[in-house]
Amino acid sequence: MTAKPFDVVILTEDRYARPDLDDWYQAQIAREDGLVADALQALGLAVARRSWSDPDMDWGRCRSLLFRSTWDYFDRFAEFSPWLDAVSAQTRLFNDAGLVRWNVDKHYLADLAARGVAIVPTRFVACGEAATLASIMAAQGWDEIVFKPVVSGAARLTYRADRASLAEHEPVFARCLAQEAMMVQRFEPGILADGELSLIVIDGRSTHAIRKTARAGDFRVQDDHGGTVHAHAPSADERAFAEAAVAACPSLPLYARVDFVRDGGGGFRLMELELVEPELFFRFHPPAAAVLAAALAEKLR
Repeated sequence: MTAKPFDVVILTEDRYARPDLDDWYQAQIAREDGLVADALQALGLAVARRSWSDPDMDWGRCRSLLFRSTWDYFDRFAEFSPWLDAVSAQTRLFNDAGLVRWNVDKHYLADLAARGVAIVPTRFVACGEAATLASIMAAQGWDEIVFKPVVSGAARLTYRADRASLAEHEPVFARCLAQEAMMVQRFEPGILADGELSLIVIDGRSTHAIRKTARAGDFRVQDDHGGTVHAHAPSADERAFAEAAVAACPSLPLYARVDFVRDGGGGFRLMELELVEPELFFRFHPPAAAVLAAALAEKLR
């Protein structure tokens, strides 16, 4: 059998395949991916970094692919979906294609809720369904909400609304719903008071955490929307919540980022469980990159 030239290919996207290190955002991506690459190479693995949509790449010559900064997949899903089918038949994926398929559609939150994970209360709305924000809020008893597509990322088409702003947001919701399935969630005030916690879980165990806060006047915590990231020392109950959420997945992922908030009752509510291409914030805790590399290498044995 011919040896495969790469043990692990770290997947990015076209915009970041050759990062501009003078741009802070791209330099940050390069640093994160670099920490993972260095940790893998330290274990003797042959590593490369490529865009998932590179037309010249023969994926069958790679032992495994590791999703990292493939942050355009939801904008190019018509291309990404068949690519995922094709490469999963040629090589090993981390996380695997089944988990990726499950996680790209936020209906996975309903699955986790059925398995006992406390999620933010959510109403899923099918594409073309005759529903309004007002009717959903009335039925659920919610005064303030967030709505967004079920396949999305980076706060794409994500809006916050209350009863006073419904006249402004109903047409937006209707336009979105005519194009794709949507979800409406109860707004959690904890996102403004305390921010959103993100715990990184590798091979079932939490390694580190960060806290994201929104800029003044906004509710979106992503740094590309002006949010700020802070180091966070997770408590035992935060670790337990994150690890239980990951354990409720259909199979154990190699890596996960568990995003959650504290609710008004002092408990936690899951916002997202990111398994496809989450930023894992290794720059806040570089040793976690070595934990990821070691867990991946073990799975390749």
